[in-house]
Amino acid sequence: MLLIEPLRRAGLRVRQQIMLAGRPVDLVIGDRLVVQIDGYAFHSSSAQRGSDIAHDAQLRLRGYTVLRFSYAQIVHDAANVVLTLRRAVAAGYAETA
Repeated sequence: MLLIEPLRRAGLRVRQQIMLAGRPVDLVIGDRLVVQIDGYAFHSSSAQRGSDIAHDAQLRLRGYTVLRFSYAQIVHDAANVVLTLRRAVAAGYAETA
């Protein structure tokens, strides 16, 4: 994945496809930063979007921070996505208090 190696090179602990609140999430950075990548195939319908929003709410209630990016952002602007994630980590969103 385009994000995994740059994040790990930055010294971040990254796990893929972790089950949280009954559904898999794409990435977890540290203990609490969830990264979801929304490709058109799985996130284009109103029902799918509603399911994503409900899952995000459940994650937030459990103390996670959720950041969503489009697949196009990952492919065409990975450097800025990585920068955003590094800023979130620096702000303390990845670790428990």
